[in-house]
Amino acid sequence: MKSDFIGLYFTVDDFLLTIAIMAGVMFILFILLLINMGKTRKIRKKYESFMQGKNAESLEDTLITRLQQVDELLESERKNRENIQVISDSLKSTFQKIGMVKYDAFHEMGGKLSFSLALLDQKNDGFIINAMHSREGCYTYIKEIVNGNSIIVLAEEEKEALAIAMGEESKKTE
Repeated sequence: MKSDFIGLYFTVDDFLLTIAIMAGVMFILFILLLINMGKTRKIRKKYESFMQGKNAESLEDTLITRLQQVDELLESERKNRENIQVISDSLKSTFQKIGMVKYDAFHEMGGKLSFSLALLDQKNDGFIINAMHSREGCYTYIKEIVNGNSIIVLAEEEKEALAIAMGEESKKTE
């Protein structure tokens, strides 16, 4: 059966096919509408949760407070960096390396009561204290160390203490 519609000829089957396609498209559009409504509902809930409070001014106050806290944290972090730098600079001149050797200076006494103590900073500058214990008393000497070297000749125990302080224990006596 054919019908004349503006000079075009359609069959009933064509008309039904067109209706079926339109119904399918409408069904797909309806599904998309439901999905969008669900997403919109989720966004609205998040928005309402975000805007919760007495009014928009409370949200603005909260944001201003948070921004001030961030500024305070940045200032605190800057001060901490400065303090760490001061500490780091002052540590360069402190004694960081220590080497000690105990020995028996006079073989008549037991217990290794004599010692050589090397104290060095980061640049291997410092001193060696040598304390020799005998029956008559204790004698203490100090020798300056510059760049890991001494102008005064070092005894074997002093060389060993210096090597330990400089981390050269394998080179104790050269």
